[in-house]
Amino acid sequence: MIADLRQRFNASFTPEKYRAFLDVVESRSGTPVDFRTSETPCFLPPPLLRKMCQFGRELIAQLSTPEYLAKSDRSIPPEYKVPNEAPHPLFIQVDFGLVRDSSGELQPKLVELQGFPSLYAYQPVVSQAYMDVFEVDGDLQFFLSGLDWESYTRLLKHAILADHDPENVILMEIDPLQQKTLPDFLLTEKLVGIKTVDIAKIRKDGKRLFYERDGRSTPIHRIYNRAIVDELIRRNIKLEFRLTDDLDVGWAGHPNWFFRMSKFSIPFLEHECVPESQFLGNFHDTSNLDGWVLKPLFSFAGSGIILHPKPSDLSAIPEEHRGDYILQRKMNFEPVIETPFGTTKAEVRIMYIWDQEPLPVLTIIRMGRGQMMGVDFNKKMEWVGSSAGLFPED
Repeated sequence: MIADLRQRFNASFTPEKYRAFLDVVESRSGTPVDFRTSETPCFLPPPLLRKMCQFGRELIAQLSTPEYLAKSDRSIPPEYKVPNEAPHPLFIQVDFGLVRDSSGELQPKLVELQGFPSLYAYQPVVSQAYMDVFEVDGDLQFFLSGLDWESYTRLLKHAILADHDPENVILMEIDPLQQKTLPDFLLTEKLVGIKTVDIAKIRKDGKRLFYERDGRSTPIHRIYNRAIVDELIRRNIKLEFRLTDDLDVGWAGHPNWFFRMSKFSIPFLEHECVPESQFLGNFHDTSNLDGWVLKPLFSFAGSGIILHPKPSDLSAIPEEHRGDYILQRKMNFEPVIETPFGTTKAEVRIMYIWDQEPLPVLTIIRMGRGQMMGVDFNKKMEWVGSSAGLFPED
């Protein structure tokens, strides 16, 4: 999106550099990366980036009020409502697509937001790898809010550990060695000093939780939660504790915010960047569904989304489940990245850590030329996939 940087990068690109880049990312991660990483970073204009960061903060503020908390209670399934909820999410992701306004300027539009962690250890590593291998302009940066490696690491460690010994803090996930996000787990271990633990291997004794570390039972005082309830249900995972138990444990990212700050939130938002959205249960005129997209509240990688819904799709959803879907106005996102295979769309995720207030820290970029950004919509394509946002000092 910054023309001269894009032209220079494309002119200097070689397949050999890309292979070297992938090798560096794998080496620094300590494991193969099983999701597609794009051949290019995204060069973000600082004014547009600032606008996205500010819009994200404004949206988060609307979802941090007592009124919204009361309304969003129903988003949390009773069997997964965790006690001792934090007053706000610790980790927040706000995803934007880009459209052209009537004057031709790029404007961010909300795609989704989530009160749940993302790739906080992996993303700075892949961003640095783009800079190192492709030898991009050394004045470019990828940390937001004036952060650098040292201050970012300090912030992330404090968010995850609080005042606890790393030995008593875990990253909790479902079958972590088989997750595509394993590179982030391993880098979190290196950066923060905690262990990644399979949720099914955690043991309960009274109100306390324990895990095995170096052959000994070790108490858990704080959990950096990466386990998604949807996957627990889908795989019928059996646990030795219940998330609803009153446990002597703290949360680095309380699980209830996964539900409160999600697609469920979007119909409650009022902002210029938010497309018209409403719960399916409130939608009564099905005579003209052109321009609408049907989305389940809790789905991943685009699963369950119907881009061109028909009245029969809506009527097939039982009345008692219609509150689990939203209809959202379709947006035509602008292809903004010039590649050897044509212009490509970019979805920009602003990553926040709540440090007295939501602090934007990094971006994740998803590039694609399909109807959506998910892998299934961009198969056998090049210059698409996960990427990083680089920007010059303003």
